[in-house]
Amino acid sequence: MTLCAFFVGFLRSAPAWVWLVPVGAAIAFGYCSFPLYAWTLWCAALLLSLAAPLWVWCIFAGLALVFNLTFVRRYLVSLPLMKVMKALRFLPSISETERTAIEAGTVWVDRELFSGKPDFDRLLKESYPDLNSRERSFLEGPVAQVCRMTQDWKVFETRDLPADVWEFLKEQRFFGLIIPEEHGGMGFSASGVSAVVTRLASRSMPLAITVMVPNSLGPAELLIHYGTDEQKARLLPRLARGEEIPCFALTEPGAGSDAASITSHGVLFKGDDGLLYIRLHWKKRYITLAAISTLLGLAFKLRDPHQILGKGEDLGITCALIPTSTQGVILGKRHDPMGVPFYNCPTEGVDVVVPLDCVIGGLNGVGQGWRMLMECLAAGRGISLPAAATAGTQMAARVAGAYAVVRRQFGTSIGKFEGIEEPLARIGGHAYLLEAARRYTCGGLDGGNKPAVVSAIMKLGSTEIARRCVNDAMDILGGAGISLGPRNLLGHSYVGMPISITVEGANILTRSLMIFGQGAIRCHPYAYTEIDALAKGDVRKFDAAFFAHIGHVVRNGCRALVLSLTRGVIAQAPVAGPAVPYCKKLSWCSASFAFLADLAMSGLGGDLKRRETITGRFSDIFSWMYLASAALRRFEAEGRRTEDLPFLHWSMRHALSTIQQAFDELYANLQIPGFSWLINGPVAWWSRVNPIARPPSDRLVHQVAQALQAPGAQRDSLTPSIDRQSSIEEPLTRLDRAHELCFAADKVAQKLRAAVKEKRLPKLPPDQLVAKALEGGVISREEAELVRNAEAAREDVIQVDSFSLKEYLVRRSAEPSSPQSSDLVTTPPGLSSP
Repeated sequence: MTLCAFFVGFLRSAPAWVWLVPVGAAIAFGYCSFPLYAWTLWCAALLLSLAAPLWVWCIFAGLALVFNLTFVRRYLVSLPLMKVMKALRFLPSISETERTAIEAGTVWVDRELFSGKPDFDRLLKESYPDLNSRERSFLEGPVAQVCRMTQDWKVFETRDLPADVWEFLKEQRFFGLIIPEEHGGMGFSASGVSAVVTRLASRSMPLAITVMVPNSLGPAELLIHYGTDEQKARLLPRLARGEEIPCFALTEPGAGSDAASITSHGVLFKGDDGLLYIRLHWKKRYITLAAISTLLGLAFKLRDPHQILGKGEDLGITCALIPTSTQGVILGKRHDPMGVPFYNCPTEGVDVVVPLDCVIGGLNGVGQGWRMLMECLAAGRGISLPAAATAGTQMAARVAGAYAVVRRQFGTSIGKFEGIEEPLARIGGHAYLLEAARRYTCGGLDGGNKPAVVSAIMKLGSTEIARRCVNDAMDILGGAGISLGPRNLLGHSYVGMPISITVEGANILTRSLMIFGQGAIRCHPYAYTEIDALAKGDVRKFDAAFFAHIGHVVRNGCRALVLSLTRGVIAQAPVAGPAVPYCKKLSWCSASFAFLADLAMSGLGGDLKRRETITGRFSDIFSWMYLASAALRRFEAEGRRTEDLPFLHWSMRHALSTIQQAFDELYANLQIPGFSWLINGPVAWWSRVNPIARPPSDRLVHQVAQALQAPGAQRDSLTPSIDRQSSIEEPLTRLDRAHELCFAADKVAQKLRAAVKEKRLPKLPPDQLVAKALEGGVISREEAELVRNAEAAREDVIQVDSFSLKEYLVRRSAEPSSPQSSDLVTTPPGLSSP
């Protein structure tokens, strides 16, 4: 109290500018992350300048010695603090399954973004790879060919891929994309697998799912990483050739996202032959390819009641590969996921007896299943579903952009209406952003990283973006979007969108529990070390982490304050050009995020993980910082192209304004004892009047929407991954041709409108007006022909499919009588096959 009275008395007597100096110096020290001894010297200099009495110096010296002498601080401060924190259960307890999930995979650029001071020199130099020659040849060869062989409408009609497509997939090793070449597979990189899945998904979702499942979490991947040499040599070549059709059974009626709660179980016993066997019982659901599988991967809890292995009775979650021909394996039924015809099935096992060597990894793999699953999911979430979502977004951009030019209302292309431009801009901006994130993430995976948090961000972010874009495109297409048939390019994508939202962890769970729940512990530089040290009673480790953590909080608090006051201007950016202000604002976001996250973790303690609305908003900030970083990386990697500027600006402003919204919601709802009044009041007010960014302007929306509607290289660069067939019978080819014709004819239409306005031509129906204009020399013969061809093409592509009553009623039969695509589409003038 006496020390406080001394400072209060001094500050009251001193001029205002005097006490601003030490405050400013303290903020500068914190911003620059000065070490503790520097703070100590600064405090000593301050006391000296204040002519502090001897008793103040004595108190200061005692505190300085305690906190600067590490061996003293450990036992006088850290040890008592650990006891208090344990008694109060201040830090969250972590179960063994949670610990395995948190430790799975690696941290990558996510740690930079969580740090409060991201190194953009590193972030903008991370790999952004293209495909190698083998992958490119495969994409342009077998992938293009299987796309030609697959008609999505027919797949939905017959409820399966054609038999020749199944055989082709096996012959060309589509089921072995991730299997190394020495085992007969293709040995593709994450970028290569992602590119293949993206192209296939743009053609047919059932086709893509059939290929992606054997190349994601399943027997092949588990064998590659954890199988014995004998298991690899025996099974991987057969999987690569499609001689074995794999599935992996994890989800159960009572254990979906909470995979640790599985009830499937196995009992270890010794057979009459002296060998070890496992007797299994399971009941699984939502297992893709199960009904046609020949090799079933199974996650189950293994017990050893007779202590045969000497490792206790409960051995833990184990993964095994079960031939589906084994007695007791029950297959054959199918689920119907939103009517999308891919094999998704239940499976049961009753008294299924298999030898111990069916366990992946053999004896060493017993009880290691949870670790295997978490480590593989840490990378896998970042490949297949983001690839499929990217395909859906690019297809929405391609179709909606063209249709907005072709479709006319009130005599004008609907793409000129501001109400249409708004969703068009969202589709175009998101297409740019998602392709950037897909390639950026694959670059990290190809570099050997297995970033669990980034993969979760990609799964959540990409599928939610795709859902929004497909919804926007459906709004633009109107009746053409909801009328199913061979002409409809988006209907099946719209119907199937909830599937990607649900699988590999429902998006609600991913947002509210995984991204920030794991990220706050795994990506934070000190939190997990503190929790681990507290659990083990390691005072040395706790002391080092805890006091480094305090310095981390002080630094980020000072950075957040200074960057907010300067709007990020003083932050460093390692690049030049349009990306500079966005690097600076992301630094501001990171500092504010890191400081607020520490404040929430310290104020709410272990209760934070149950405050899912709060953790969900932290996840939104974290996710959009990553997506924005990916967009910046794409812009830099592709040479800062001027034509990409509207898409970069839209992506960054959308990302930053989304981050701002999440901050505002946190400031309005975060309740931290002792700080709520400050956060909910002054801080929330300051955030509203000094936002990081506002949503894209109407002018920017117009630029993006118009660029998406203009034929040419820029539009193609936004949709590089979709399958584009050259046959004129293909609906997308017809739409693209009509789009080009209508876009070119619009210039002629402007001439005609001007002539009518100047009364050089009378008001007539379009066909009569063209003839009159040609007769009067207003337009040339070539221009007249262009307009006629454009109108014929327009008339063709705005049509929707229709069916007779008999055709409609039998559409879902095994042998449908519905017309073939060629029966429903005729070629108008001006659209000849290339």
